[in-house]
Amino acid sequence: MSTILVAADAQWVRDQVRSAFVGPGQEVVEVSRGQDVRDTFARIDPDLVVLDLQIGNMGGIAVAIDLHLEESGGRLPHVPILLLLDREADRFLARRAATEAVLVKPVDPGTLRRTVRRLVGGDDRAAGSA
Repeated sequence: MSTILVAADAQWVRDQVRSAFVGPGQEVVEVSRGQDVRDTFARIDPDLVVLDLQIGNMGGIAVAIDLHLEESGGRLPHVPILLLLDREADRFLARRAATEAVLVKPVDPGTLRRTVRRLVGGDDRAAGSA
């Protein structure tokens, strides 16, 4: 069973990610505010975190940096992060977040599933990695 934490304030983004993982052995936990990610992460111990670039007042880059700081302080374990971008030009910003992979929305469900499988399975050749 793998658990995926999805943070996006837009319902359509959360729906898109959730629909790619409907099936046995997959659990998708959703939050709509960036500031809720750290507490939810600590509570559910996810295998992957999927962050939308735009999440209200604490976007995906800020959340990714926050998780990295918590990891470096020994307060959270390392978990791969997939950042969902609004446009190709945002890849420059994504590099600052040091995420394991990035994809530009809207994301094809097959590409999303393959990327997640690579990240959770330990293959660092993730499609669209930053």
